[in-house]
Amino acid sequence: MSWFQEAAGGPAPPTYQDPPEKRKMKDPAIPGRLVTDKSANRPFLAYKEYREQQENLHAAWVERNKEREAKIARGEEVGPPEPDPTAQKEVGILGLLKFFLYIALVIALSGKFFTGSYTWEYESKWMQLKTYWPTNQRLFSERLLAEHDGSVAGRPIYLAIDGDVYDVSKGAAYQPGGSYAIFAGVDAARAFGTGCFQAHRTHDLRGLSERELNSVNHWKNFYAEHKDYFKIGRVSHPPIDPASPIPEHCDPKKEAAAQAARKAAKGEKNVGSDHKEL
Repeated sequence: MSWFQEAAGGPAPPTYQDPPEKRKMKDPAIPGRLVTDKSANRPFLAYKEYREQQENLHAAWVERNKEREAKIARGEEVGPPEPDPTAQKEVGILGLLKFFLYIALVIALSGKFFTGSYTWEYESKWMQLKTYWPTNQRLFSERLLAEHDGSVAGRPIYLAIDGDVYDVSKGAAYQPGGSYAIFAGVDAARAFGTGCFQAHRTHDLRGLSERELNSVNHWKNFYAEHKDYFKIGRVSHPPIDPASPIPEHCDPKKEAAAQAARKAAKGEKNVGSDHKEL
């Protein structure tokens, strides 16, 4: 309450002075001022000391360069020029790569510490090495593909869709008795488009509507992006005879509509050919 005593006409409080035992140093910001080396001032004092060291190093480097140039002028042999020890180094591509590597390591280790998983429990096929470095790609015959239908215990289960073969062993639905076991060991691309699981266990996509073809593409993307299913190769199919009948749809109404669409397309084709002849 010394300020209150002074306002009431009492004696002014003594000016604060640092204890004599504290070491005084030059203020790096204000010339001619002395400051103590208390903890609050130490970062600024340390930076001043660092700057002085850098200036001394640079001055010594300048002197060495002058001596080197003088030797060159006298015709004496000199070594390669010495880089400035105080010059700011550019980060460069290697430095950026190291930076991102350190960030990735910190993120991975943090995930292991907090969740027990280096990927923060994020599961995706894109986080697995074999997605980018497949080692078991092969060409299957239809007979060899059929041997991986789940009927033999311990043998992996494969399915194909439009020629691409996937290992679906992790899927419970593809095990014997599963809801999608009928797709195992065969390329049933047509069934993925029409929904005729029993009748369309074939890769023949002739005569499918645009909607059915979109459905096939949807399922192709599903298997390509699934975290548990991996493409392991291609299946080689014998050529389809264009003159062979197109598989009938399991739904009579859809089959009738498909036949009508094919007849209409055929009629338009015939009309176009007649116009060419004229």
